[in-house]
Amino acid sequence: MSTRQFFVGGNFKMNPGTTQQKAAIIDILNNAKLDPTTEVVIAPPALYLLPLKEKVKNGISLSAQNSYVKSTGAFTGEISPSQLADAGIPWVILGHSERRTLFHESSEFVAEKTRVALDHGLKVILCIGETLDQREAGETAKVCESQLQAVVKVLKEEDWSKIVIAYEPVWAIGTGKVASSAQAQEAHVDTRAVIAKFVSPAVASSVRIIYGGSVTAANCRELATQQDVDGFLVGGASLKPEFVDIINARQA
Repeated sequence: MSTRQFFVGGNFKMNPGTTQQKAAIIDILNNAKLDPTTEVVIAPPALYLLPLKEKVKNGISLSAQNSYVKSTGAFTGEISPSQLADAGIPWVILGHSERRTLFHESSEFVAEKTRVALDHGLKVILCIGETLDQREAGETAKVCESQLQAVVKVLKEEDWSKIVIAYEPVWAIGTGKVASSAQAQEAHVDTRAVIAKFVSPAVASSVRIIYGGSVTAANCRELATQQDVDGFLVGGASLKPEFVDIINARQA
């Protein structure tokens, strides 16, 4: 088993709909017996970051779901990395497939946002992953390398200690389909090889690479046995009691 600390993130996306529902989720996490060796980060909608910051316990940290490339200015609707840092929010998710596809964020733009977020003291959950067409064309490794290369170009070697890479095959996000443990392991090995080649073997060995894509209590334990799967970025299941089981996936 890897010596890298297991990491489980919960991306609430634009869910659930009410303050009461979010409070119920937090109560479950606060009262659960969580694996103390697992780092847990949850990403509620930005509106709820500060209220939940005062309520979360159990060593759970908070993440924003996105941030912009500027610190201040006339950018209606955006949230800046400096504002997140000032509010004491330590993490931000960048490069999620929904941002890349629905909001047309290029890999270069994601890289720019990553650079700015790090410059303001944030830690980044950096998402990469291929579509079903790309998977079927045998282009998974090529796509992930291209998405990573844009980030590699703007980072220094020491920056990678503040990054968790989330491999999320687009075809498995919210579909109920999940990459097999072998498919996930292969993609993670390829990703680690890219980091070794273009950054350094030391960074490749230490950087955490987590899997996202219809992770549930039913499939998390098998995925967690893979040498290069260092945790999960969980979507829908992070809104349910089974999120506790996913956090505890490496416990006997």
